Amino acid sequence: MTPGNNGASTPEDDDPFGYLYADGQANGAQPPSGGYGYPNSVSRVRAVGERQYGQPQQQPTAQYRQATVPQQGAYGQPNSHYAAPETFPGGGVPTGNRQPPPGGGRGRGPNTKGLLIGAVAVVAAVVVGIAVAMSNGDTDGDDKATGGQPSTAPSAAASASPSPSGSGDSSQDVELPTADAKTLRLGGAAALASDVPNAQSDGGVYANLNQVGNSVTWTVDGIPSKGAYTLFAHYSTAGENQSMTLTVNGKAFGSKLSMDNYAKAANGDFAKGWTTTYAWPTLTKGTNTISISCENGDKCNVLLDQVWLKKGQVKE
Repeated sequence: MTPGNNGASTPEDDDPFGYLYADGQANGAQPPSGGYGYPNSVSRVRAVGERQYGQPQQQPTAQYRQATVPQQGAYGQPNSHYAAPETFPGGGVPTGNRQPPPGGGRGRGPNTKGLLIGAVAVVAAVVVGIAVAMSNGDTDGDDKATGGQPSTAPSAAASASPSPSGSGDSSQDVELPTADAKTLRLGGAAALASDVPNAQSDGGVYANLNQVGNSVTWTVDGIPSKGAYTLFAHYSTAGENQSMTLTVNGKAFGSKLSMDNYAKAANGDFAKGWTTTYAWPTLTKGTNTISISCENGDKCNVLLDQVWLKKGQVKE
């Protein structure tokens, strides 16, 4: 077979490579000037499905060309064929947060944070209740023991005592010595006796201080530290109130030591006149000297049987 013109009537029937051979060139074959591989062929752009085999080819109509070729606008001007997405049905941009459909997506579990907070609150309430009950327990017990009244009633001896200004602190009590009248040094015409009953000293012995110059002196050892102490004196008087001089370490303490008839004993009834008085002197550490004496201007119709000390300013 030789290249050449076989009488084909269409470009498709020509040998696309005839121009490469001498016979083809003699028959007028020329190199392709348009479409690839075919002489005098042109490249045409067709829409998909436009060409139908076996039918004559038709040029696209002007209306089709106008529809398929987009018109370009000037630079910076909107394209007349462009439509924004929001102009299409369902193409708008949402303006708020989209809510998930009910029951859709991943389900939420139980609110464990809320349950934890509730449990902590219950535990805290129980702890507070227990603390309040415990703090009120002892008070309730004390009130029941005293019939609902505070147990601050003084003893019989304290109720007969004077009420000098100042406050005491019983928590400062320490064990300090007590002295009976027979262990004290007597002064003046003071004498010991035991004829009047109800004295609380050993053997009921007391000292009679009924005239000027009579005194008792107590030299007390073992004071633990310098500070305020309470001196108690147990005595008896009847009828009028009495007052005597208190001397601490050689110096008069206060104005007078009150020795009133707190027991309200009748005149001369010393057996019923036993009572207690006290004062708050300042003592030094170690040894101190305390005297109760009948001086000029004092009232001394007093029987004294016992003295003792307590640390701090107390009343009983």
